[in-house]
Amino acid sequence: MMDKVYTRDSAEARSGLLLYLFRRWLNTGLDLLYPPRCAGCGRVDTLWCIRCQQEIDAVAFPEQLMTLPPLRGSAATGVHEGKLQQAVHALKYDNARVLATPLGDRLSRCLEEKQWIVDTIVPVPLHLHRQRIRGYNQALLLGAYVAAKHNLPLEVTAITRQRDTTPQVGLNREQRQANVTGAFAADPSVVTLRSLLLIDDVYTTGATLQACAQAALDAGAAAVYSLTVTAARI
Repeated sequence: MMDKVYTRDSAEARSGLLLYLFRRWLNTGLDLLYPPRCAGCGRVDTLWCIRCQQEIDAVAFPEQLMTLPPLRGSAATGVHEGKLQQAVHALKYDNARVLATPLGDRLSRCLEEKQWIVDTIVPVPLHLHRQRIRGYNQALLLGAYVAAKHNLPLEVTAITRQRDTTPQVGLNREQRQANVTGAFAADPSVVTLRSLLLIDDVYTTGATLQACAQAALDAGAAAVYSLTVTAARI
């Protein structure tokens, strides 16, 4: 009887399979010890339950936001309160990336109602340091969904954050504007003559979106609009 001959490829395949099985076993064990809970109501065994989804589905799209220059148009899918606020918070801070789908769907449907002419989706960037800590950029997850839904290009490098600004939470309008002034730069090879749609999770004073829009226009963009999941009640 001939001995079995294991090539490097087969050994790597076996190693990969064992690693995959170990991770499945580990995740199953963690789920048993610490079952996932709905980010909206705390229900066990799901990250986002049907009841909470029905609640955000029932939230009507508000009227268009006041457009601050140099943005050509701004909109949000709801006020930053209640179940929508909980969903945004979970996506942003609790690693509930699954919520990018229902929230991205709200953004997509809201965009369909607008008469905007846009040809490029641009997520508001995080500084690399902050993105490494969080592990992802929630605006990128949302933007990717909208881009795929509307068959538009997603340009992640169109606008970059040049410095790690102080978190905007707790700052007033003037402080927010000063905090983000000069914080962004746009790539002319990407944005020139394009009509951009900025995607972010929350519109508070609009300072970050204004700063991104100004950077894009300075680099040659034709127009810039903004769309967020929620907006603060002012």
